[in-house]
Amino acid sequence: MVNAYILITAEAGEAGNIVKQAKKIEGVTSIDAVTGPYDAITFVEAPDFNTLGNLVVAKIQKIKGVIRTLTCILVEL
Repeated sequence: MVNAYILITAEAGEAGNIVKQAKKIEGVTSIDAVTGPYDAITFVEAPDFNTLGNLVVAKIQKIKGVIRTLTCILVEL
């Protein structure tokens, strides 16, 4: 299992729509609109790296209003 935080930069006024749409995506376990350099942060779970990549590129980045994403994969220490 691969877990990651996806940090999302949104167009002005689109954070609410992005949160609403991302909640519908399989693999997204949580998403919150935030203040600071990013507009939303989501936590995702995927069975492998290929599925994670598809989740980010084909689904999250395709949501209207998403400008860019930053994927932070969790590591076990």
